[in-house]
Amino acid sequence: MTRQAVIDRLLADFDDGDFVEELTRRVAIPTESQVPESFPHLHRYLAEEIAPELDRMGYETQIIENPVEGGGPFLIGRRIEGEDLPNVVTYGHGDVVRGLEGDWREDRDPWTIDIDGDRIYGRGTVDNKGQHTINMRALKAVIEERGHLGFNSIFIMETSEEIGSPGVHEFCTEYRDQISGDVLIASDGPRVAPDKPSLWLGSRGAINFDLSLKLREGGNHSGNWGGLLANPGVILANAISAIIDRNGHVSARGIMPEAMPNSIRAALAEIKVDPGEGGPEINDWYGERNLTPTERVFGWNTFEILAMRVGNPDNPVNAVPPDAIANCQIRYTVDRDRDELLPALRTFLAEAGYPEIEVSESAGRSAWGATRMDAGDPWVGWTVASIEKTLGQRPAILPNIGASLPNDAFVDILGLSTVYVPHSYAGCSQHAPNEHGLLSIFREGLAMMGGIFWDLGEAGTPKSRD
Repeated sequence: MTRQAVIDRLLADFDDGDFVEELTRRVAIPTESQVPESFPHLHRYLAEEIAPELDRMGYETQIIENPVEGGGPFLIGRRIEGEDLPNVVTYGHGDVVRGLEGDWREDRDPWTIDIDGDRIYGRGTVDNKGQHTINMRALKAVIEERGHLGFNSIFIMETSEEIGSPGVHEFCTEYRDQISGDVLIASDGPRVAPDKPSLWLGSRGAINFDLSLKLREGGNHSGNWGGLLANPGVILANAISAIIDRNGHVSARGIMPEAMPNSIRAALAEIKVDPGEGGPEINDWYGERNLTPTERVFGWNTFEILAMRVGNPDNPVNAVPPDAIANCQIRYTVDRDRDELLPALRTFLAEAGYPEIEVSESAGRSAWGATRMDAGDPWVGWTVASIEKTLGQRPAILPNIGASLPNDAFVDILGLSTVYVPHSYAGCSQHAPNEHGLLSIFREGLAMMGGIFWDLGEAGTPKSRD
């Protein structure tokens, strides 16, 4: 009954294939929250995979319907061992993005695990089924080895993260008494490099919106009307070029932070973004001027065009189009208020000569707020010490991840300190064909989480039973 015995158990089970067998079963359930026809699979994943496993681990579980129409169900699992023990919340999401069948290399099926060397392919392997499977197995190993956890464990799973987590704020508000705690320790997103264990303490916020221009009803013959009718595609393209130039520098300064805090710049100074083998090459020349690539993605705001449409690109006709639209996104840090972003963009466009461009928040997608926990929070140092004890190396610490998730609900509603220990890497192709994890990271992640969950049951946590 030792810490090392837990780690040895986890690694032996991994080497015997138990982890891959369990993940294979979970990946096979097509939990595409972006596809309405897949909605039954969201409930199935919780009811057939997660709840039974937590039940076997001594948790009391309940599946809760989403209070927001179109959102998938939630699951709460609670294992309460004592009122004087730390309350540790763990989070994961069971939904995935579209499978994109037919677009994967070597005719891979997104719902069938395929291993090629260190890579394990399948939709959800890293986002997020592989990551929460690691954490569940680590909790289970501690229970089996010690006979108890030594802390109160609260497990939350949602199934709508990939559509913006509709209902998560309402869920956290209604069930706050059941799911609040001292700290959230969870796993999502990538490490800063494949061989560098990492922590992140918050996430950038995300707001999706449309830039659109409609000038008239219907198209008009381009030979008869070209040069006589304003082309909305041309106007919209020029408006976007006023917002951001070809080098990725944003001229609409109202959507950017006024400055990067010195503490954040210092925290990022030793961190280098590494996409890993096979990942895309970083364009050092692109993005905000006078910032390093690391600062651009972890310490600053970004403006992106996700999709554009003018006319019918798949079947173009010789006509001046009547309208044009660009689907855009701003990822933002806590250094800029979300409510200022779209008004600032409207003001900029009007002053730049494009008052006719409509700026409207995208329908059907919730918005995530930005969070960033103080690196001096006692839980940060505690988690770093646990990882160092297991791996013999200090993890990288990010003030926030570049991506987004509903961490604002956990911080603002539940009042939790939040520490994320990711088990993926930047070149994993999440949200795209060929999503994959690295078996070496998964194996190391099991050891890390086994150590963390063991240590949570010992004296000396920031909220100790002593």
